[in-house]
Amino acid sequence: MKTEVDISIIIPTYNRLWSLPQAIESCLNNKCTVEIIVIDDGSTDDTFQWLSVQNDIVVLKQQHWGKCWAVNKAFARARGKYIRFLDSDDRMVHGANDEQFQLAETNLSDIVVSGYILTDENNQTLKRQLWTECDDFIAQQLGECDSSHYSAYLFRKSFIKEIPHRPDYAFRDDRLFVLEAALKHPNITIHPGYGLLHTSHEKSKLQKSHGIQQVAQNFQHLNIYKNILAQLRQNDQLTARRIKASVKILWPLCHWIAKNDINDAVNLLNWIIELDPDFRIPEKGLVGALYQILGFKLTEQILSIRRAVKYG
Repeated sequence: MKTEVDISIIIPTYNRLWSLPQAIESCLNNKCTVEIIVIDDGSTDDTFQWLSVQNDIVVLKQQHWGKCWAVNKAFARARGKYIRFLDSDDRMVHGANDEQFQLAETNLSDIVVSGYILTDENNQTLKRQLWTECDDFIAQQLGECDSSHYSAYLFRKSFIKEIPHRPDYAFRDDRLFVLEAALKHPNITIHPGYGLLHTSHEKSKLQKSHGIQQVAQNFQHLNIYKNILAQLRQNDQLTARRIKASVKILWPLCHWIAKNDINDAVNLLNWIIELDPDFRIPEKGLVGALYQILGFKLTEQILSIRRAVKYG
């Protein structure tokens, strides 16, 4: 029979022995009881061998099926009353686990949110972002304002137990996960500080993609919004505010999709206008003038030719 601990920290990893020890170290030295579950997604850089000789870590291993499968497998083993998902190239801010745990217990929170500190590979601070207070958590997650990073969130396990990380949306799994949690109208508590040290680096990241991966990422991103907005509409919760928040994300996505498939981009633009009949392309300067004079499709074709000439 499982013995519950206060927090389970789930760390999926793949070929990140260069950062994993620091991620694990940042999760130690808590007043509350914490279990660290690291799942190696088929690494080839001796990650599993290193993990095998570590103490006080739950170590799991799988073939290289990806982050979503790894996280779901670890979640099934987790004993924590609360769950944190931490990328293996990030770190926790000292004391955040205890502070968020106490807030969760005091306020009967489903999610305790927090800010984050963005650092470079040399641990130099690039940005400090406190949690942006917003009275509509769904609109915030749809794109109305900054929503921090989900590794800065502490989730009550019982609240998210029916929300898996979905492999079909692997490039945007964290965003979809939080949106699905938001649709359940969680009791949110704000941690008035920083929970996460988020690292900006040039090494491999799932969210950095090119070519066919970029096409897949855009497709997943668009379908997340189609599915979430459809659920909101079905439940009579698709407010004008939430539409405006979505369009803030959908318009840049429309521009990115146009780089690969102009017809799909045109269809997306038509959907944006259907959602918000008052929508106007927000670009300024010469590009904005081209959109107004030539229209979206022709302007995107010109931009495509310009990119081809510039980058060969």
